[in-house]
Amino acid sequence: MEREFRQIDVFGEGPHTGNPVAVVLNAEGLAAEQMRAFSIWSNLSECTFVLPPTVPGADYRVRIFSLSTELQFAGHPTLGTARAWLDAGGVPSTPGAVVQQCEAGLVPVRVAGDVLAFAAPPRIRFGAVDDDLLQRVVDVLGVDSARVIDAEWLDNGPGWVGVLLDSAETVLSLAPDASRHPGRWDIGVIGPTPPEDDARIELRAFFTEGDAPLREDPVTGSLNAAAAQWLFATGRLSAPYLARQGTALGRKGRIRIDVDEHGIWVGGRTHVALSGTAAF
Repeated sequence: MEREFRQIDVFGEGPHTGNPVAVVLNAEGLAAEQMRAFSIWSNLSECTFVLPPTVPGADYRVRIFSLSTELQFAGHPTLGTARAWLDAGGVPSTPGAVVQQCEAGLVPVRVAGDVLAFAAPPRIRFGAVDDDLLQRVVDVLGVDSARVIDAEWLDNGPGWVGVLLDSAETVLSLAPDASRHPGRWDIGVIGPTPPEDDARIELRAFFTEGDAPLREDPVTGSLNAAAAQWLFATGRLSAPYLARQGTALGRKGRIRIDVDEHGIWVGGRTHVALSGTAAF
């Protein structure tokens, strides 16, 4: 059976410069194993499946997979799924705002042309990272511990451990290797940029899947959302600001962070890169 399909480029400054997400629309009837298998086959950092909502107030429900792992929430798939749903003819109940249902609850998404922004969900784990885990993270990153300024749990679904380094230059110089510490890793690295830069911080996100080598996620909404919460709480940044990610991979990810009375908003451009059908 064929299902509507979109591949959306998210957070790029121009077409094909951000992070792609595969979106399967009209996914009713698909079993979890079919979703998982398709996600693995897509070989993207995330793949989503759009379903009818099951709670009042939601425009649609989504299941989010990172290869074989199902996630409660993820940022760039949230924006990519909203763009795919709108492109396929979805009409939000409230003009200018899509409400997505996922395992983390209801997530509002603001629509302003090609720029979408989601409301940062609360973290499910936060606080200091214990010394033993932090030392293993430092080993994986291959960074001098003297360049580590701080670390914090930034877990809003994917399970990020956030590490603040002394500079964007240090962030971009990393060549991590998880072979000495096999297992599941979700590491977000942040560094301040020079004052003259248009972006305030540079980020990189590294994760593993099973026994596979460490991978880098090009641009990561969930990490940026939790990082903003951390950096605001510690007084290191104020809104609005622009974050940069994907530089080490040749991407031009730009993430716009803003705050209002409803909370922190994480936004960026979205572009329909591929449109068609997927066979199941």
